[in-house]
Amino acid sequence: MQNPTNLPDQAISSPGFLGGSPRRIMGMVMRNWFLIRQSWPRMLELCYWPTVQLLVWGFMSQFLRGQTSLLAGAAGVLISAVLLWEVLVRTQIGMSITFLEELWSRNLGNLFVSPLRPWEWVVSLVVMGFIRVILGVLPPSILAVIFFDISILDLGLPLAAFFANLMMLGVAVGLLTSGMILRHGLGAESLCWMAVFVLAPFSAVYYPVSALPPAVQYVALALPSTHVFEGMRAVLYQGTVEWRMLGLAVILNLFYLGLASLYFLRAFRNARQRGALLQAGE
Repeated sequence: MQNPTNLPDQAISSPGFLGGSPRRIMGMVMRNWFLIRQSWPRMLELCYWPTVQLLVWGFMSQFLRGQTSLLAGAAGVLISAVLLWEVLVRTQIGMSITFLEELWSRNLGNLFVSPLRPWEWVVSLVVMGFIRVILGVLPPSILAVIFFDISILDLGLPLAAFFANLMMLGVAVGLLTSGMILRHGLGAESLCWMAVFVLAPFSAVYYPVSALPPAVQYVALALPSTHVFEGMRAVLYQGTVEWRMLGLAVILNLFYLGLASLYFLRAFRNARQRGALLQAGE
C-alpha cells in the first residue's frame, strides 16, 4: 500500500531514525504548552482533581489525628500517598490528553508529513506529561503544608526516586493506551481515562500489600507502583529507605517501558500503513 503520509518507509528503519532533533521535540512541546498556557480551563483541569483528592483525604487525616496514636501517625502517610498517586495519574493522563488532542484535531497526518520521527513525538508527549504533573501536583502540595502541616518533601531524597518511578510507569501506561487507540481507533478512547485506575487496588496506595488476599499479592508485587508505596511507608513509619524495593521498581519499570514502547511503535507503523493517521478524528 502506498504510504498515505508521504513519509518514506526508510524514515523509521534507517539509522537516521535514531538521531533525534531537539528542535523538533521542543517545537512539539512548545506547541502543546501554548495550548495550555492560553486556556484557563485547561490550567484549572490540571490541578482540580489532585486538589479535590487532597482535601478529601486531608480532612479525613485531620479526623484521624484525634483518634489513637497509630491512626494519628497514618495521617501523613495518607496525604503523601495521595500526592504520589497523583504523580502517576497526571503523567498518564497528561500524555493521553496531549495525544488525543492531536487525534481530535485530525492533526496526525500534518505532523508526520514533516520530518518529525515517531520517537521524537513520544519524547514530546513525555515532556508534556512531566509539565502537567508539576502544574497539577504543585498546588495541592502547597495546600497540604498550609492546611494540614504536612509536606511531601519530608520524604527527603527518596522522593526523587519515588517520583521518577511513578512517572516511568505513567509513561508506560500512556504509551500502551495510545498504541491501542492507534490500532483500534477512538472507540478505545475510554481506556485513557480508566487504565491507570485499574492499577489502584493492586498498587497498595493507602494500605500495605499484606492487607491484600494472598493470590492478589503476587499481582501487586509485579507492579512498580506497589514497591514505591511500600517504600514510602517504610520511610515515613520506620525512617528507613528500602533500596531493594526501589531497585525492583526500576527493573519492572524498564521492562514495562520496553514492552509499551515496542507496542506503540508497532501500532503506529500499522496505523500508518492503513492510512489511519489521516482518518483518525472525531
